[in-house]
Amino acid sequence: MSEQDHGTEKGWLERLSLALTGEPSTRSELLEVLRSSEQRDLLDAEALSIIEGAMTVADMQSREIMIPRSQMVMVRLDMPLEEILQMVIESGHSRFPVVSDNPDEVVGILLAKDLLPMAFKDHKDKFKLKDLLRPCTAIPESKRLNVLLQEFRASRNHLAIVFDEYGLSGMVTIEDVLEQIVGDIEDEYDFSEEDFINKHSDGHYTVKARTSVSDFNQVFNAKFPEDEFDTVGGIVTHHFGHLPEREEKVDVNGYKFEVLNADNRRIKLLRLQLPKNKKVK
Repeated sequence: MSEQDHGTEKGWLERLSLALTGEPSTRSELLEVLRSSEQRDLLDAEALSIIEGAMTVADMQSREIMIPRSQMVMVRLDMPLEEILQMVIESGHSRFPVVSDNPDEVVGILLAKDLLPMAFKDHKDKFKLKDLLRPCTAIPESKRLNVLLQEFRASRNHLAIVFDEYGLSGMVTIEDVLEQIVGDIEDEYDFSEEDFINKHSDGHYTVKARTSVSDFNQVFNAKFPEDEFDTVGGIVTHHFGHLPEREEKVDVNGYKFEVLNADNRRIKLLRLQLPKNKKVK
């Protein structure tokens, strides 16, 4: 680290230390102090957002951000090389869970870059998928994100397979975890707009706040006004009457929302419980 960088870091820490002289005793008090510091230009908005994200990650579980099984692109262990290459090209992903005859049994992870030698004919003749597999990290849906991030760093893995009591339920990448701290990162696993709504095994849903109202209405046969708000986050914020914090709940026409992730500027992620007897398309 250069002297200039060290000086910058020291100055930031000194300003933060000054902001904390009130000795907050709870997390909510700490957040109030930090937000007050940002308003007094002792802390910039981006740094505040990252700190809030890091604090939020400590309470979130893998089930809340995982890519559900229905959206995973998986390779079968008995799949011919030509089919695997075609899948890699069409999906644009860099990592692929590999399953055996049992679709719940993930035997390893295939990295797209490990297929590069197959471009040469002599290597194609010797192709054995088993020889290319990397170890697979398996975690429960309840795994805390801060713990998972530490495990990612220690193992240098970037992907973990998530299981529930019924079997394979999804996967989480290191990018998914980091996005909860620093915001959206464009990568190969980002959801398309129509896939911002994820169903969980307990019948609840995770909904990204950026989900359009029209998509929400279509999926849940809802009748939220599409001319007043563009996103579900806009509707939820309106019904709160203020910018909500994590764990705050609101009922919107029988749809029960809980804020899973938010910063001082916007809601990011919501948990949804549907009205009783509500049928989903």
